[in-house]
Amino acid sequence: MNLNSITLAVTLLLAALLAGCASSQSGSAYERRQARQEMNVRLGVVEGVRRVSIEGTKSPVGTVAGAGVGAIAGSNIGRGRGSTAGAIVGAVVGGVAGSAIEEQVTKKEGLEITVKLDSGELIAVTQEADESFHPGERVRVLRGGGATRVTH
Repeated sequence: MNLNSITLAVTLLLAALLAGCASSQSGSAYERRQARQEMNVRLGVVEGVRRVSIEGTKSPVGTVAGAGVGAIAGSNIGRGRGSTAGAIVGAVVGGVAGSAIEEQVTKKEGLEITVKLDSGELIAVTQEADESFHPGERVRVLRGGGATRVTH
């Protein structure tokens, strides 16, 4: 197996791992543990909607996978001590790059939705921008299972 084949295989593995790490903060996506749990439902009116960016994940997966790719690529530089030093430098550079790639791949567009509840309380909920909301619109605010979401 040559360097290009190894690099391609590790890169594909990195992409698969990152896709598995991406978590949803969607108003319509539920984690398995949230299923079949009672949720508190409150009604209200959308006061405002603001576009926001939801940061990507920063798990060790991207760093470790990037370091692996970098070490393999760097070890092909020079012979003897040169290949060892190349592997070390490659691992460090690859780890930093892998972490940055993971964060960018898992970053999401979101909405900060401000809702005036029927009780008079004013709340704001941030979630993925997978539904559209408009000021004056009646909505439901669901809370339970460790999450709050706004739905129609």
